[in-house]
Amino acid sequence: MKRVMAVGLSAILLSATADARAFDDRVTLGAIAGTTGLGADISWRFHDRFGVSAQYAGGLDWDGDHDTDDVTYDGDLSLSAGALKLDFYPFAGRFYLTAGAMLPDMEANVTGRPKDGGTYTFNGREYDAEEVGALHGKLTIADGVRPYAGLGWRSSHRSGFGFFSEFGVMATSIDVSLRASNEGVNSTFQEDLRREEQRLKDEADELPFYPVAMVGISYTF
Repeated sequence: MKRVMAVGLSAILLSATADARAFDDRVTLGAIAGTTGLGADISWRFHDRFGVSAQYAGGLDWDGDHDTDDVTYDGDLSLSAGALKLDFYPFAGRFYLTAGAMLPDMEANVTGRPKDGGTYTFNGREYDAEEVGALHGKLTIADGVRPYAGLGWRSSHRSGFGFFSEFGVMATSIDVSLRASNEGVNSTFQEDLRREEQRLKDEADELPFYPVAMVGISYTF
């Protein structure tokens, strides 16, 4: 009887030790590059199937232009974003699903000029370019706190170096603001300029999500 109890106790202890090893929490640090720039990733895997992660990436800038029927807009876009997420590892391995919040700062400074060099046409009305001057403004793709969902691959289940990747989507929050360089433009022009802002916003709203993709190298402690 004592031998049976000893064997049973040994089995329980071995099982508990195995469970403790299986649920050892691990911290993973990574360097990442992606559609929001260059940055860092930190993950705490506190369970075989659950973890939390935080990221920041930025420094991605580029110039671009957008043509309407009457105006050419040139923009200088700057992208950066932080994130805080809950990760779920359904197979207790490297693959995971993730959801959480992103804190983006994605804006473009915009300058607009008439295509023909002589007149702007807003809301069916023509305005002399010399009287209006250049158009200046800002396009906001996303700011504040935005929802995010994605999936990825992280070697956080064991110590050592590994490969990291993640792909997801973030909800955008489009806003457009424009002003004329000459301040003395009449109120009718200002009303038509507000309509131009709304038209540009409606075009941008056709893409309600910003794609987030990143790859990197990680080390798990």
